[in-house]
Amino acid sequence: MGETRGSVRQIDLNCDMGESFGVYRLGADEEIMPLITSANIACGFHGGDPQVMRRTVRLARKHGVAVGAHPGYRDLAGFGRRPLVCAPDEVFADVLYQIGALAAFCRAEGVQLRHVKPHGALYNTAASDPATAGAIAGAVAAFDRSLALYAPPGSALERAGLEAGLRVVREGFADRGYAADGTLLPRSHPGSVLFDPEVAAAQARQLACARTVTAHTGEAVPVPAGTICVHGDHPKAVLLLRRIREELAAAGVSVAAPHAG
Repeated sequence: MGETRGSVRQIDLNCDMGESFGVYRLGADEEIMPLITSANIACGFHGGDPQVMRRTVRLARKHGVAVGAHPGYRDLAGFGRRPLVCAPDEVFADVLYQIGALAAFCRAEGVQLRHVKPHGALYNTAASDPATAGAIAGAVAAFDRSLALYAPPGSALERAGLEAGLRVVREGFADRGYAADGTLLPRSHPGSVLFDPEVAAAQARQLACARTVTAHTGEAVPVPAGTICVHGDHPKAVLLLRRIREELAAAGVSVAAPHAG
């Protein structure tokens, strides 16, 4: 959950980064990095490649941003947003492989690896499927139990992380619409992605201060988040993050990465 120090509330702002691949460029990483406190760096399966990973770790180091691994399904063509049928052993090995790949660049650049956040369809599957969630949490724990695991509040992934002895950071989204049960609206649903910076900033403030979001059906839904995400491939990510920073500051909320384990 978010932290309160004295009269000032703190929350983490994270973004999915380093998702370019080869000659294909995705996201405004150079502009986004100074606006966030944690970067989830793609590890080559849904996006990213060795050169991009190295460059993104260096960019995070330059701006003092905490680095996390962002493993996904092995699906470059679908950007990791298509659910794949994978046995738990396969998920475990693929996640462990991706964490290890990013950790090598972190070690070479003198950067501490701080957390793991699954990407896209892998994240969504793990939110409701205990087998997938357990495989992810098991891979993180097998690599380094000091790593935090970012997960949706109340999800199978959160439970698996806690059962594995990991520090779980609950996540909310400033740029996504929510259903009445607290889950993200499918991207095929109208209103699933928020494009108006004012709307996204208001949702970020609500997450940080009230620990709720307003569902697309109108009711307030509990989302006790300690980190707020804006997607790096969002076409207005820079505008959203600038406005979110302004809104949080006006509410007396400071932004900072979660403490390392």
